[in-house]
Amino acid sequence: MTAPVLLVIAHGSRDPRHAATVHALTARVRSLRPGLRVETGFLEFNAPSVPRVLERLAADGAGEVVALPLLLTRAFHAKTDIPSVLREARTRLPRLRIRQAGVLGPSPLLNAALEERLYEAGLSPADKRSTGLVLASAGSTDPEAIAVIAEIARELRHTGWCAVRPAFASASLPRTEEAVRDLRSEGVRRVAVAPYVIAPGRLPDRIAAGAAGADVLSGVLGPSPALARLLLTRYAEACDPAAGTRSLSA
Repeated sequence: MTAPVLLVIAHGSRDPRHAATVHALTARVRSLRPGLRVETGFLEFNAPSVPRVLERLAADGAGEVVALPLLLTRAFHAKTDIPSVLREARTRLPRLRIRQAGVLGPSPLLNAALEERLYEAGLSPADKRSTGLVLASAGSTDPEAIAVIAEIARELRHTGWCAVRPAFASASLPRTEEAVRDLRSEGVRRVAVAPYVIAPGRLPDRIAAGAAGADVLSGVLGPSPALARLLLTRYAEACDPAAGTRSLSA
């Protein structure tokens, strides 16, 4: 049987760095699974749109698609926008079976990607015990999404960082600069800011501006190997939950 097509659904941005990063990530996914058809669609600002990709897949004779939200938490886009787009597509393309995969986070692979970026920015594992970490996400008005970020911060604290504080670029508080100041006021010697975002854009730029008082600013998660593996894990879970569990432990 032909494997379902993997359709990665990104939000989109007027910032060209966003789409370029998304395409680099999907290219890495293809390199990990040669033979798997991997497509990219955007909700807005960039082409191709999700409906256009699905129409093309139906015209090509694809039988099944796994639609994977390129989102770190279950907030508005995962709960409302994407399900609405997929419902409309199912009505227009009744012969195309469309499954929606789960969002990416939380996951140990995301935490691994985050620390990978911090080490690329100049830290080492030995620095963790003397470094306070600001986990800087885009932000959301959704309480579930905020709670997830707070829980990830607690998990990271248990991996050896001397302190970890969540921060948000929009919608929620504290802002990145406030979290940096709080750690400084507590006597933390070194402060690092880790953007918990996938691709560059307006909100990641806001995080970077707020990190001016920190010692280290890591890059966005981008096309990291761990993130590419996570996309394939979520794909496998959508196809077969038992296979998803095996993929994560591999």
